[in-house]
Amino acid sequence: MEHQFTAGTTRALAEAAGWARRNDSDEIEGPALLMGLLVESECRAAMLLARHGIGGESIRGRWPELARREGDLAEIEPASLTFSMDVRASLAAAAEILANLPQPLPLATEHVLLGLVASEGEVSEWLQEQGLDQKELETEIHRLYGHQPGALPLDLDDSRLGLARKRVSPFAPRKTATFAERKATMRDLLIARSLAGGLVRRERTSGGHAAQDSSDSISLLRVFDAAVNRGREGLRVVEDYARFVLDDRHLTARLKRLRHDLVALVSAIPIDRRLAARETQADVGTDVQTPSEQTRRHTADILWANFTRLEEALRSLEEFGKLLDLDMAAGLEQLRYRTYTLHRALEITRTSCRRLAGARLYVLLDGRPSLAEFETTARSLVESGVHVIQLRDKRLDDRRLIERARRLRKLTSGTDTLFIMNDRPDLAALARADGVHVGQEELTVKDARTIVGPDALVGVSTHSLEQAEAAVLDGANYIGVGPTFASGTKQFDVFPGVELLRAVAGRIRLPAFAIGGIDRQNLPDVLAAGIRRVAVSGAILSAQDPAASARRLLDLLHG
Repeated sequence: MEHQFTAGTTRALAEAAGWARRNDSDEIEGPALLMGLLVESECRAAMLLARHGIGGESIRGRWPELARREGDLAEIEPASLTFSMDVRASLAAAAEILANLPQPLPLATEHVLLGLVASEGEVSEWLQEQGLDQKELETEIHRLYGHQPGALPLDLDDSRLGLARKRVSPFAPRKTATFAERKATMRDLLIARSLAGGLVRRERTSGGHAAQDSSDSISLLRVFDAAVNRGREGLRVVEDYARFVLDDRHLTARLKRLRHDLVALVSAIPIDRRLAARETQADVGTDVQTPSEQTRRHTADILWANFTRLEEALRSLEEFGKLLDLDMAAGLEQLRYRTYTLHRALEITRTSCRRLAGARLYVLLDGRPSLAEFETTARSLVESGVHVIQLRDKRLDDRRLIERARRLRKLTSGTDTLFIMNDRPDLAALARADGVHVGQEELTVKDARTIVGPDALVGVSTHSLEQAEAAVLDGANYIGVGPTFASGTKQFDVFPGVELLRAVAGRIRLPAFAIGGIDRQNLPDVLAAGIRRVAVSGAILSAQDPAASARRLLDLLHG
């Protein structure tokens, strides 16, 4: 049976093709499909999975053999994808649930997830163990759409309107299309959807009259054209900020993808129609300006102004787009949500780089055998110029831990040393720490932020480039990256090593601290990888003179 997919599902399938339990298999299996559904955090399937605490780490924890495929996946074509039997069964289950609706069914990501839950097999069993239930999932999908219970909503099927539509089968023979052919196919499909939207509008009017007269159409196209220009201009400025000011490859790539998706969506309204309606000389808004539009004191003002311009333009496009093409309007809504996430990520990266500009040496300090020894050690570290001290001790009970936290807060107050609490945002809030650090198994950034508030720093331990990039989008202020080398204070099964440091340094500008077995001997390797910040414990606390050891590391970091 052939299936049709929405644009979001197509992107999810392309991502799923990059995962496999063995590299010699070309088929997309159920666990890989789950990873693909997480590719865009704002898509409905990803939202549903997140509500049940399911993310990339939990999926890979269940299927540890799942790994990224080797080779370049950028040119994967939808028609070349092949599915394993379990995924075929899942898609068939989704289609069966939706069988009362006209065919063919364009499956959205939430429908694919529903099929994974409804079909039998290891993926279905695991999802149900995580709390996903078929009936509850159907109800949740209705809630996300804002619809009443009944037939699940689907994308507009152009074939019902007598329009030609090319059917793409994931089981078709492999073929390679040129970039021009792919672009032309996408444009034809988007234009067809636009025309279909217009036909639907006309059919809903009474007396057989068109929904809009020519003057209304011109006005609508002028609004749409102006909003497109405003959005693309604002997005280009924001992208230039990420590229040239932040020098952040990860966020630049995200913004570039957003820009390309915006262009693809709005091309549903042919450019010749927009240009025919454009009338800049007679636009009453061209000479209306406010003083704030001419004032830019810093590059941060440019970032804020253009993100605001982009978000407003997307909202306008979404609202007026509902009169032109419902599919396009829904896609623009998702772009707006992605924009909000990227706005936060860029702003937090910018402010975190400023707040942690001088932070190079980060020391993890345990509670020491006694409160007196803890105070002596902590004071010596502060006086030696350590930039950050994290209180980390898994052995102490809460009373003794908060006692040391409050003592450390007193010692660091009024100094240039920041105080971070490990794992415990509740104790961080009680002790008025500067922030909290969480791991991959502890509270999420969102939950930690809820407790410590908007002004506190939230750091995250990351052990892969994917985790580091996710932390940026989650709103972390800094990341710990490692483990780099074997450590005497904490045991690890896997060491991403210097290669991970190099990868993070090449893609991410959020402050990153290398961690794991770092000392004076291997510090040059860390610095050569492009990381200028380190988090240490044994290299300082195991020394006879911790303060002197800290000063030597500071000299190397600043040298």
